[in-house]
Amino acid sequence: MSDSSTAASAWTVATVVARLFAHDPFGTGIQVKAAAGPVRDRFLGMLRAMMPVEAPWSRCPATIADDRLLGGLDLGVTLASGQAAIARGLLAEADGGIVVIGSAERLSGATAARLAAMLDLGEVAAERDGFTIRHPARVGLVLLDEGTEESLPLGLADRLAFRIELDGVRLSETMAVSEEATAHHGPVTADAAVVEALCATAEALGIGSARAEWLALRVARAAAALDGRHAMTEADATLAAQLVLAHRATRVPQSAGEPGAPEPEDAAPDLDKGEAANEEAEAPSAEELAMAEALAEAVLQAAVASLPPDLLAQLAAGGPADRHGGRQAGRVTAKPSGTRRGRPIASRPGRPNNGLRLDVVETLRAAAPWQRLRRNGAGGRIAFRAGDLHVRRYKSAPRATTVFVVDASGSAALNRLAEAKGAVELMLAECYLRRDQVALFAFRGTGAELLLPPTGALARARRCLGALPGGGGTPLAAGMEAARALAETLRRQGETPKLVMLTDGRANVALDGVMDRSRAMADAERVARHLRASGLPALVIDISPRPQPEAARIAAAMGARCLVLPRADAAAVSRAVRAAA
Repeated sequence: MSDSSTAASAWTVATVVARLFAHDPFGTGIQVKAAAGPVRDRFLGMLRAMMPVEAPWSRCPATIADDRLLGGLDLGVTLASGQAAIARGLLAEADGGIVVIGSAERLSGATAARLAAMLDLGEVAAERDGFTIRHPARVGLVLLDEGTEESLPLGLADRLAFRIELDGVRLSETMAVSEEATAHHGPVTADAAVVEALCATAEALGIGSARAEWLALRVARAAAALDGRHAMTEADATLAAQLVLAHRATRVPQSAGEPGAPEPEDAAPDLDKGEAANEEAEAPSAEELAMAEALAEAVLQAAVASLPPDLLAQLAAGGPADRHGGRQAGRVTAKPSGTRRGRPIASRPGRPNNGLRLDVVETLRAAAPWQRLRRNGAGGRIAFRAGDLHVRRYKSAPRATTVFVVDASGSAALNRLAEAKGAVELMLAECYLRRDQVALFAFRGTGAELLLPPTGALARARRCLGALPGGGGTPLAAGMEAARALAETLRRQGETPKLVMLTDGRANVALDGVMDRSRAMADAERVARHLRASGLPALVIDISPRPQPEAARIAAAMGARCLVLPRADAAAVSRAVRAAA
């Protein structure tokens, strides 16, 4: 399929998703994976036009504070009147409408949990500032994911019915929305066969959350209503499986009779005559069973056909994949807190000493409800107590460090060491723009050498890379072991390392420095398994002139992707590294 037809298909899917979501938005949402731009704006404009005119439409930053999101003490009114006044939060204000959250991949776990609770309950419920806050909040969420290394928290991603990707769509390929027939707003019945087909499809795709089947049933019901029908059909179930279940798949389903396919269940136990008669009366006919099986198979095949080709290949290979784009592990892990730098987080009671800063607003918020009791003798001034004092807290994301391990042996120098140097140099510049650190190892001769400790100094890194000589044996295991030790040190310091190794994989020097190809490969595979067990994100680039099985073996043992490139320039190698790392 050409790029233009793929983009047109992506926009068609986005249009269908917008119609279905606008019909039944509350309690769920859409994850829109797209960079900021006119295509994303056009999708949001299309969705807004499909919503009722009176429906609220609110924008929300990912770093929104709890008092603005949920509601809390209205500080100005409280100080002016001397009586506690509660202000509604953004979610309560958007009741009956849509909330669009920008840079949603940066949502904190706490904010995501509050949004998930709102979707489940249909209301905002919180205990803040000494008050119980409850407001209706039937809201639909649109989460704008700009596709960085960060990702949505799993608990929130699981509650979103839809996920669309618009990065490959050009503005000229977005089409106007045609006029729709009047939607049917009465009850839509769900045939048992449709429910069973959706459940069977979810089970076959390895979807563990029961919420997925419920969301798929909602989407099928909305599709029937938009088509003006009172009952769901196979087409509705197929569409729901494609839009809701396909992107959640964790395995490739196996047909009956294939190796590894589940065995048929044992026959039912013997029943007495009365029970047997009842069972026979309630049992569906052979024709009904055949129709149900055909429906389940059609829905499953539609879901499988909607899996992206690269995802299908990754699942078939048994590789790890994150169906929701949900945050489990990766760049954003433990975040060290500090007193001066980083993203502001919730303040805490405390005295402003030892470098801690006073949070004036939260201090006023804590003192305001008590002013009516404290103003006796205060002369109209605000009366504070030590327990009112709050200090600021900050949280900074751990720095990412890319550890480059470059094969500078004689075989690599003879082949593509120049391209490898160029790729690393381009990556150094990109790491500098992201304020990430880089480290550089080279292995040749009988061991590995740390040419550049973790640093953000681009000029120094370039000098070290340019002076890198080539020649000698290939102590692959030594290079990998040195990188692993550095990565573990960085992790203990709260940083997030990842490994990019450029080699032809033809190890011939063992860990003890002895020239022995078989021992060298055994040592390299053993260290690679240690790297896999440590969970270090890694990428292996085969820089040999022709694909070599040795590099693929090392990557498989490491649990890393092996990127096999034909002859290419440094920019092509760098693009491949960015896509895979």
